[in-house]
Amino acid sequence: MTFYPTDRLALFIDGANLYSAAKSLGFDIDYRKLLDEFKKRGVLIRAYYYTAIAENDDYSPIRPLVDWLDYNGFTLVTKPAREFTDSQGRKRWRGDMDIEIAVDMLQMAEVADHLVLFSGDGDFRALVEAVQRKGRRVTVVSTMKSQPPMTSDDLRRQADNFVDLADLGNIIGRPQRVQPRSVSDTRTPAEREADDEY
Repeated sequence: MTFYPTDRLALFIDGANLYSAAKSLGFDIDYRKLLDEFKKRGVLIRAYYYTAIAENDDYSPIRPLVDWLDYNGFTLVTKPAREFTDSQGRKRWRGDMDIEIAVDMLQMAEVADHLVLFSGDGDFRALVEAVQRKGRRVTVVSTMKSQPPMTSDDLRRQADNFVDLADLGNIIGRPQRVQPRSVSDTRTPAEREADDEY
């Protein structure tokens, strides 16, 4: 990774996407280690974490993680997850945070030198290009080492730097705890992440 000590850094973490990528590589993210690692690489001015939360439930399993992040240096951006039924009749949740990430990245491009996007979603290619036109560098963190790869080739090519999450596993990860998951598991990836974290 190419970082300069005087870089003003901003992190943008697509929670569900990062969770899925880490799971596919066999580890969990330790968010304290993640924050500490990027504080070493420059002047960290903001670390955003984006997730949808199922608001209708009395208890959301992601709530402990969201609360911990909120009290420990992250800027939380949440919105209610929408419930839907898939083609097999299973209850699922949807909570796309792409617009929120795009707006925040464009705003932070005014004050940050280097923006780090934790997502492999190809929809962000145009966003990365727009931020680069403002003279800012963009690093994308995701993985090509999972089956299937979780990073869009277009996004990887557009970024100034690409960091494979697998290469950060021993720095910001911890081994997964094995938990059996039932076939009818209807939690969002973020909710599964919160359950696995605590």
